[in-house]
Parts: sequence; structure tokens; C-alpha cells
Amino acid sequence: MKSVLFSIKQVEFPGRLNLAHLPTPLQPLDRISELYSYPYGGPRIWVKRDDLTESAMSGNKLRKLEFVVAEALKQGCDTLITCGGIQSNHCRTTALVGARYGLKVHLLLRGEPVTQADGNLLLDRLAGAEVTFHSPAEFARDLNSLFNFWSDEYRKRGFKPFCIPTGASDGLGLWGYLSASQELMADCRTRGIELDHIVCATGSGGTQAGLTLGCHLQGLGVKVTGYAVCDNAAYFQSKVREDVRHWSKLTGNPVDTQSLQVNVNADYIGPGYAKAEPPIYKMIEEVASLEGILLDPIYTGKAFYGLIQELHKGHYKGSNNLVFVHSGGQFALFPYRQNFSFQRG
Repeated sequence: MKSVLFSIKQVEFPGRLNLAHLPTPLQPLDRISELYSYPYGGPRIWVKRDDLTESAMSGNKLRKLEFVVAEALKQGCDTLITCGGIQSNHCRTTALVGARYGLKVHLLLRGEPVTQADGNLLLDRLAGAEVTFHSPAEFARDLNSLFNFWSDEYRKRGFKPFCIPTGASDGLGLWGYLSASQELMADCRTRGIELDHIVCATGSGGTQAGLTLGCHLQGLGVKVTGYAVCDNAAYFQSKVREDVRHWSKLTGNPVDTQSLQVNVNADYIGPGYAKAEPPIYKMIEEVASLEGILLDPIYTGKAFYGLIQELHKGHYKGSNNLVFVHSGGQFALFPYRQNFSFQRG
């Protein structure tokens, strides 16, 4: 199979830091498959262990930041500004990457101020990141204004800031999962599997965008589906195409974004972002006890729960192999500890 990098117009490959421990393992979930997939005529379920990209910097965001922070360093920037929820995996990873490279990091966190740091927020603090809390209304009203305000503040202090969008999801961060799609196909060749489906949680769209474009460029008949954890299907269909257009502009490679199959399932968001109902926690407990794998209630737990419900409905019937991309997030388990059944008594 052709390399992603050689199936497109030759362009200068962007700078890249070596942060993630790659390739990450691809392993079968045979107990889960026997329990939830095979009885409904579904595929063998595999998991791409991107929760193992690193220990503290673990997760899908690290693949994106390899390219994004490389660009910040190339431009001579000394400060990273980014945003996310209070338990943002992306913000935690950015804080730790910044610490590794001696960069100042400022995190704009959506929510009310928290006095007791836990989970990802605890790691943000340990990494020395500057944290400011902003109301959801501020984020919704004009996030760009927040970025502009803090960028101006740092310039006044003599720093050179570099702004990273939510989840590092744009045309530059897209390289992370464009290259990961190639890695995944190599995994499948090694295992001797013909892949039918790739499934991931989608919260900022960048992981899904990279996987979707990667499969498109490689001419694969693999269906990529993002299980939304916020917003709606129309939003993510637009966001994925927006990221691909940005990548196209940066690289000079034309892509007909309307021809891309952007598949989004938004049926399992529940009460909203970072809010999960009891069945999600039950699913997290079950996957941990059956497979020794930790999901989280914000991203992977919701997406995996959605996948299992779709298997019940027979929507993957007749497929042979499905890969769930584990995007990390296990540090976010701890602030939600009271929601597990053994904690509720």
C-alpha cells in the first residue's frame, strides 16, 4: 500500500517532535467481541492503544502536538496558549509538553474556578501552567477574543505567544492522525486483517479529520465514524471538512472535501459535554474488568458505549474487523470517582 506521504503532491513535510512512543499497539478485545459483537453478527473488535503514546502526556493529543509545537518552536515562540474544559486532555498534554521544552503555557479553561485540583487539572498545575477560568458564556460568545486578549498580554510582557486551537485540531494538527492512519494500516497488514471500520470519540474533530483524510488519500474502503461527545453531527461534519480544507491550503494539495465521507454519530452525547449517565460508568467498569483497559466518562467511555449500542442494533452486521481508537483520558476518571457503582454503594 502506498505511503500517505507519497500518495499526495510532494510538499515539505512539517517539522515534527518525537514525543509519542510509536507505533502504539493494536490489540483484540476478544471478550468484548464475544459478549457484544458476535451475537449480533458484528465484527471482531480491536483497539488502537493511543492511550499509550506516553505515560503522563498520553493520548491522541500528543500526536497532534508533535507537529503543532514543532511549528511554535520553528517560529521562535516561547509561550503556548490553548483552551479546553477543566478536565481537558489536550490542555494537560500541552502543559507537560511545554514543561519539557521550557515553554510557558497558559490554559484557558471553560468553567467555574476550582480550588481543589484533581485529574488533568492537577497535572496542569504540577507542570507549572498558568490557568485562568472562563465561563461557558465567554467561550461561546467569542473564544477568539480571549485568545487575542491573552496574546496581547504576553506580548506586552516581552513574550512571543503561539495560540493552539481547541484540541490542536486544525490543518497542522491534522498531520498527527494523517500519519496515524498510515501506521494503523501497517498494523493491519502485520496482523493480516482486512479492516472495515475505524471508530473514535470526536470532541474537537481533529482526530476524525486526520483519519478520514488518511483513509481517503490511501484509497481505502474503510469507514471512519466519530462518536460525538458534544455539539451535533452537522457541526462535526463541517469541522472535519474545515480542518481538511486548512490542511489543503497549508500543503497545496487540493482535496474535494464534499467527496469525503464524514460519518458522525451524535446519538450518545447524553446530558452534554463532560456529563455522563450511569450506563456510561457501567460500561467503563465492564471494559476495565473484562479487558484491563481504562476508558473515561468524557470521551472514550461515551464513544465505546455508543459503539456497543450500535452493535446491538445490528449496524455493524456483516463486518469483519473494527478498530476503536483509544484516545486516552484515564486521568479524568478520578474527578468522577463518585459515579461508579462501587462508590455509590
